Amino acid sequence: MKRIYVLAFVAFSLLLLMSCSSSKNVAYIQNSDTVDFSRSEVLYDARIMPKDILMITVNTVNPEASAPFNLVVSATLRSSSGSQSMSSNRALQTYLVDNNGCIEFPVVGTLKVGGLTKSECEQLIHEKIRRFLNAEENPIVTVRMANYKISVLGEVNRPGMFTVGNEKINIFEALAQAGDLSIYGVRDRVKLIREDENGQKNVYTLNLNDAEIINSPYYYLQQNDIIYVEPNKVKARNSDVGRTTSMWMTGTSILISLTALLYNILK
Repeated sequence: MKRIYVLAFVAFSLLLLMSCSSSKNVAYIQNSDTVDFSRSEVLYDARIMPKDILMITVNTVNPEASAPFNLVVSATLRSSSGSQSMSSNRALQTYLVDNNGCIEFPVVGTLKVGGLTKSECEQLIHEKIRRFLNAEENPIVTVRMANYKISVLGEVNRPGMFTVGNEKINIFEALAQAGDLSIYGVRDRVKLIREDENGQKNVYTLNLNDAEIINSPYYYLQQNDIIYVEPNKVKARNSDVGRTTSMWMTGTSILISLTALLYNILK
């Protein structure tokens, strides 16, 4: 009887240890009480990158004064007969940042905006257009990024590409958009793929279990960042078993078919 109790205790202890180990691998920011978050107080502001699409508006007291800086485009509609007509829907011209980080802005000409934050770009345009306006005009310049998006792949519940309307998103918000990691996702080796303003690609490894991630320079995501969550060993092992089983069943099916064919031929 004592042996039964001892075996039961050992089995229970093993299950408890496995549960604790699993919890340590799953929980986010576990050591938050030991991390100094004062270094994360700086507000994040995205920087303009090549291939960004910018929406720029200039407002003045006299609307006619700002009109040359607010180019509009009209949508082209195609009728059932094949002819084209201009729609009454008019939208502001957008600006594609080229590989050198420049845009062609009305009246002013070429502007180097790559690497600037949104507020720095607004200040630059404000200074450049002042000389074309009356002294009493104080233009208000607004810059928005029209294509700020991130992608989340791998062991998440809803992988995909997500548009960020407020031009600011952190790693946990991105994963929340993708429905969080699945139970098979490796939380201490999440890969961040990032391209800088010179086109250089880099891969960074993030540990979501460690609260120090909040102080990381990669906590906030840039436009066009890619997050990849790799599968754990259980998922990889299950995948291998599934492939092996599928190949074995296919081979068996072919063998049975050949045997039946030979039997019909030789009988």
